[in-house]
Amino acid sequence: MQIDPILLTYILLGIIVILIGWIIRLEVRINRLLIGKDSRSLEDSIVHAKKDIESLHTFKKDSLNYFNDVENRLARSIQSVETIRFNPFKGIGEGGNQSFATSFISENGDGVVVSSLYSRERVSVFSKPIKNFQSTFDLTEEELSVVSKSQITLKNRS
Repeated sequence: MQIDPILLTYILLGIIVILIGWIIRLEVRINRLLIGKDSRSLEDSIVHAKKDIESLHTFKKDSLNYFNDVENRLARSIQSVETIRFNPFKGIGEGGNQSFATSFISENGDGVVVSSLYSRERVSVFSKPIKNFQSTFDLTEEELSVVSKSQITLKNRS
């Protein structure tokens, strides 16, 4: 069985046309790949992409360091303020509810309790440091109460 030479010529011409179309399509795609905004070659495009990725890694590292620093500073800042007003002289009627105890406590439980005792003759103000929700000084009932409220407030935020 022999194939007609004219038919063979048409088949080969069809294959050549298909191959030429495919080559043109590949050329267009390669040209799009090689042409960038600032680049003249594929190598330049890759170098630009590598520099961009390196700058993104640096930015990520700097951002994480900054956020860790902010988180550490935030943990040391005052997170809870609680105040209670009371009458220290309940039985004798002096002072009213003019006395107070206020706690200023950080997330770590560090801070200060400021309290005041009011009477007709004078006002006394006291300040006691707080470390880990406790003080090295004796705390009054009201001071213990505001420190306890601060601790509960901080636990509820977490």
